[in-house]
Amino acid sequence: MKVEFYRHSLGTAEKAAVGEVLDSIFLTTGPKTRQFEKSFAEYLGVKHCVGMSSCTDGLFLTLKFWGVGPGDRVIVPAMTFVASANVVLHVGADVVFCDVDPGTALIDLNLVEDILKRDKQVRAIIPVHLYGQMVDMKALRSMANQYGVKILEDSAHCIEGKREGIQPGQLGAAAAFSFYATKNMAAGEGGAVASDDERLAEYLTVARLHGMTKSAIDRHQNYQHWDMDFPGYKANMSDIQAALLIPQLGKLDKLWKRRATIATRYETAFSRAGIEFPRTLPGVKNARHLFTIWVCDSKRDEFLGRLQKEGVGVVVNYQAVHLRRFYRKTYGHKEGNFPVAEEIGRRTISIPFYPGLKDEEVDYVIDKVVAINRELCQNA
Repeated sequence: MKVEFYRHSLGTAEKAAVGEVLDSIFLTTGPKTRQFEKSFAEYLGVKHCVGMSSCTDGLFLTLKFWGVGPGDRVIVPAMTFVASANVVLHVGADVVFCDVDPGTALIDLNLVEDILKRDKQVRAIIPVHLYGQMVDMKALRSMANQYGVKILEDSAHCIEGKREGIQPGQLGAAAAFSFYATKNMAAGEGGAVASDDERLAEYLTVARLHGMTKSAIDRHQNYQHWDMDFPGYKANMSDIQAALLIPQLGKLDKLWKRRATIATRYETAFSRAGIEFPRTLPGVKNARHLFTIWVCDSKRDEFLGRLQKEGVGVVVNYQAVHLRRFYRKTYGHKEGNFPVAEEIGRRTISIPFYPGLKDEEVDYVIDKVVAINRELCQNA
């Protein structure tokens, strides 16, 4: 059997929505984008949403709006995708890596507070809701208030997530989302920033389109001359992307329930087999974006190869960011700096996990993971 690592859940509704856009006069940022922004803000329980070309651009431009730049420092977990750290460098600030919790792989808030106590140049924190589980935003909000820093939630993995009734974007100053090809809502590419800050939303709306004071839809409906208040960027969402996303909003709960069912089956089987994985904490609704397992580090790469040979698609999400070549060479990071993130990075494997998985495919993945673990890791 061959089980692909990922298959999207797009269907007739999304095709029809894109067809409607293709039959219209707007392919770029237009009425569909505005419709999606309004609906997504309502889903998240925030006042504003701005569609972007990517989550990365959303993170970058939010930091720009806050004036984060040279001389400033931003706290980022050492276990995340590289974009979470790279955006800090793009605005000219310095990354302060922080280790993560060994049970969840989420940023360790005790270590965050240690950094804030000693480092007065920290302007912002980028907590990453890794794999779909939210960081404790109530605790982080209290900490941020005490030390006067901004919270920019990297919610690329966490659309449906909640923690103690709180959703992404409700306690952070802003939250950035991804609609990349493998995300829970997928448009191939795309992102959004959600916030209650009206000034931020106004800035992003202009900054994403070169700094122009009027968008294409403004100029089309009743032509208005435009000006440029500052040199902006090209980071807008198109109506084609928005059309793909709007029908998916209505299916989020149904698709989440299927992923949650698959996750429960994985967790039950792997717990019995002694295979570790990030735990979901009480009071958390895990958005269930990825399912990762932690295998013996000495055999991880062989484990990957064996699963692929058996037809099971796999990837690694992620290896510790500070050990990527650029950060090693430029900032002198080395092994041992952030040991928990490093260990997770050496042990982690992401296995197939999406609503379209058939029960027999789930069984096949479980059987192969358990068998290979028994052979490679139980006596390692």
